[in-house]
Amino acid sequence: MAAIAAIEARGFILGGALAHALGIGLIPVRKRGKLPWATHEVTYDLEYGTDTVEMHRDAVAPGDRVLIVDDVLATGGTSLATAQLVQQLRGEVAELAFLIELTALRGRDRLQEFQIHALLPL
Repeated sequence: MAAIAAIEARGFILGGALAHALGIGLIPVRKRGKLPWATHEVTYDLEYGTDTVEMHRDAVAPGDRVLIVDDVLATGGTSLATAQLVQQLRGEVAELAFLIELTALRGRDRLQEFQIHALLPL
């Protein structure tokens, strides 16, 4: 595993702790306009509109395996957008890990091509 991509903002807490424990890098994934350098972005649909997430352009090297971490898997939109960012930079999404999965929202359906782990499926 080359790095952990942690989704703003609670994902930073989980991702930061995991990255530290594994001795690997942390990639912050943030809403548009929050990162201080050149970025790639993906815009995705929400139930009520659209949103955009960004990652630094130099965060992932071609072939890097990246674990995506967030606190909650709900509809899967932000997680899918993050996976697309990793893939745009020619990295490989190793897995997605969540503290909680809200199973009734069926976010896993949008992420079928990836291996998903959730500590607390609710």
